[in-house]
Amino acid sequence: MCRSIKVLRYSTTAPAEEDVRAAALQFVRKVSGYRAPSRAHAGAFSTAVEEVAQATQKLLNALQASRV
Repeated sequence: MCRSIKVLRYSTTAPAEEDVRAAALQFVRKVSGYRAPSRAHAGAFSTAVEEVAQATQKLLNALQASRV
Protein backbone atom coordinates (compact mmCIF):
# COMPACT_ATOMS: atom_id res chain seq x y z
CA MET A 1 0.00 0.00 0.00
CA CYS A 2 1.18 3.55 -0.73
CA ARG A 3 4.40 2.41 -2.36
CA SER A 4 5.20 5.86 -3.65
CA ILE A 5 5.31 7.50 -0.22
CA LYS A 6 8.87 8.66 0.32
CA VAL A 7 10.79 6.98 3.15
CA LEU A 8 11.54 9.70 5.69
CA ARG A 9 13.30 7.71 8.39
CA TYR A 10 16.77 7.34 6.88
CA SER A 11 17.32 11.00 6.13
CA THR A 12 20.44 12.52 7.72
CA THR A 13 18.42 15.63 8.53
CA ALA A 14 14.96 15.94 10.01
CA PRO A 15 12.34 15.52 7.31
CA ALA A 16 10.67 18.68 6.11
CA GLU A 17 7.18 19.38 7.40
CA GLU A 18 5.98 19.40 3.78
CA ASP A 19 7.29 15.85 3.26
CA VAL A 20 5.55 14.60 6.40
CA ARG A 21 2.29 16.25 5.39
CA ALA A 22 2.54 14.95 1.81
CA ALA A 23 2.98 11.40 3.11
CA ALA A 24 0.02 11.85 5.47
CA LEU A 25 -2.14 13.21 2.65
CA GLN A 26 -1.24 10.32 0.38
CA PHE A 27 -1.99 7.80 3.14
CA VAL A 28 -5.40 9.34 3.90
CA ARG A 29 -6.24 9.44 0.19
CA LYS A 30 -5.38 5.76 -0.15
CA VAL A 31 -7.29 4.67 2.95
CA SER A 32 -10.37 6.82 2.26
CA GLY A 33 -10.52 6.22 -1.48
CA TYR A 34 -10.85 9.96 -2.08
CA ARG A 35 -8.45 12.02 -4.14
CA ALA A 36 -10.46 15.09 -3.19
CA PRO A 37 -13.31 14.55 -0.73
CA SER A 38 -16.76 16.05 -1.15
CA ARG A 39 -17.61 19.15 0.86
CA ALA A 40 -19.51 16.93 3.30
CA HIS A 41 -16.34 14.93 4.02
CA ALA A 42 -13.73 17.69 3.71
CA GLY A 43 -13.54 18.39 7.45
CA ALA A 44 -13.04 14.75 8.39
CA PHE A 45 -10.49 14.34 5.59
CA SER A 46 -8.47 17.39 6.70
CA THR A 47 -8.57 16.31 10.33
CA ALA A 48 -7.33 12.85 9.40
CA VAL A 49 -4.44 14.30 7.38
CA GLU A 50 -3.38 16.50 10.29
CA GLU A 51 -3.62 13.68 12.83
CA VAL A 52 -1.63 11.30 10.64
CA ALA A 53 1.00 14.01 10.04
CA GLN A 54 1.30 14.60 13.80
CA ALA A 55 1.60 10.89 14.53
CA THR A 56 4.20 10.53 11.79
CA GLN A 57 6.24 13.40 13.18
CA LYS A 58 6.11 11.90 16.69
CA LEU A 59 7.29 8.57 15.33
CA LEU A 60 10.15 10.13 13.38
CA ASN A 61 11.20 12.19 16.41
CA ALA A 62 11.25 9.07 18.60
CA LEU A 63 13.26 7.12 16.03
CA GLN A 64 15.72 9.98 15.67
CA ALA A 65 16.12 10.28 19.45
CA SER A 66 16.85 6.57 19.78
CA ARG A 67 19.63 6.82 17.17
CA VAL A 68 21.56 9.37 19.18
